[in-house]
Amino acid sequence: MTLKIHNSFSHTLEVFEPIAPPKVSLYTCGPTVYNYAHIGNYRAYIFEDLLRRYLAYSGYDVTQVMNLTDVDDKTIRGAIEAGLSLNDFTKPFKEAFFKDLDLLNIERAEHYPAATDHIDGMIKLIETLIEKGHGYVSDDGSVYFRISSFDQYGKMARLDMNGMQAGARVDQDEYDKESLADFALWKAWSEGDGPVGWESPWGRGRPGWHIECSAMSMQYLGNSFDLHTGGVDNLFPHHEDEIAQSECASGEKFVKYWMHCEHLLVENSKMSKSKGNFFTLDDLFAYGITGRELRYVLLAAHYRAKLNFKYDHDAKRFESLESARVSLQRIDEFIDRLKGLPDNASEESPSELEWIAEADQRFRLALDQDLNMPEALSVLFSLVTLGNREMDEGGMTASDAQALLAVLRGFDTVFGYLFWASDGPPADVVALAEERDRARSGKDYAESDRLRDAIAEFGWQVKDTANGGKLTKLLK
Repeated sequence: MTLKIHNSFSHTLEVFEPIAPPKVSLYTCGPTVYNYAHIGNYRAYIFEDLLRRYLAYSGYDVTQVMNLTDVDDKTIRGAIEAGLSLNDFTKPFKEAFFKDLDLLNIERAEHYPAATDHIDGMIKLIETLIEKGHGYVSDDGSVYFRISSFDQYGKMARLDMNGMQAGARVDQDEYDKESLADFALWKAWSEGDGPVGWESPWGRGRPGWHIECSAMSMQYLGNSFDLHTGGVDNLFPHHEDEIAQSECASGEKFVKYWMHCEHLLVENSKMSKSKGNFFTLDDLFAYGITGRELRYVLLAAHYRAKLNFKYDHDAKRFESLESARVSLQRIDEFIDRLKGLPDNASEESPSELEWIAEADQRFRLALDQDLNMPEALSVLFSLVTLGNREMDEGGMTASDAQALLAVLRGFDTVFGYLFWASDGPPADVVALAEERDRARSGKDYAESDRLRDAIAEFGWQVKDTANGGKLTKLLK
């Protein structure tokens, strides 16, 4: 079995062959910490977590770098409006980002470099570009990259370069995606920057957004590395600019494989606060939604397909997450059944069910095809269906159950939500559920119904199973 991925640079499906196997170097575009990240951002971070996890599952040794953009137009503007230093302004957003990673069970990268800690490296990289004729200093002390000096510019984005105006300049960090103008490597200080700025050979100023990622990725992963990922909106201009400045500075190929995930839409529209369809994780958690449910939804679609997040604005119902809750309950009940079988398995009595032995191969075949998560989910739920049928018919042995649980635990190193370690219901709710079980055992159904309603008031739902009431959190 061989992993194949869609390389955004070649626009084709390619066999993944790292530069120095089994080591894999991975750079993932991280947050710009001027606000709290929204669920669209986390679609990209969940995709990158899937990639990281599956590479490890496949036997690779992954080193991942994810940057923190803590100096750009937005962070500077936000700090000045708040009357805070740049560090004090961005600090709570950085802390919230790491908290959200844990809530979504996203594995930590090996490095999280912040732009403000790597200014010297950016200045050195800009100096190299100027020395080689790819950068030039403007009258005000800003430095720009000369796009006409790199004949491969626009290849990944398939741009028509005939309309490029030589010498035209774009000063802002995030500019019109139709613009093909020279972009800022270093921005000279202006009054609008307030106290934010660093000394450089060209005067006081600060780096452009694009040079930040090139300098930090090359510092931690070298001039050439295996994988660079991000949202599809980063492809141009950000990633195109990274390629140009990095390859012009080093003379080497910057990245071997590029991967981009598509947008998350809410009711088929881009998120907008004015539309009332803009959500952070805290917004969703206020409705009783869990990180596990959101992780399930964000992983369910193929990363290169747009993901439509279903939300009923009038009823304030998250249909996608309600469906996820039902699917996860089905998985939980299946795992509980497996665990409930007598554990008398031994190495001398291995499972004889062929579909269990074949499950790992089918799972790998699915994900080897450009991380085909819908197909991998199909493999998972076929196991649930076959396993439940086997248990219903009394043919599931303890050895079968243990083999199946081992397969599921292996799958979960990639899924990250099957055996979820999260906070359960509070002690008061557990006590009510136990009291309700006793009422049902005594056939006091009126009391049982009263306790069910009391549990619901705490935001929990109780479902009757063969092993007593099972508690799940209600959507608000």
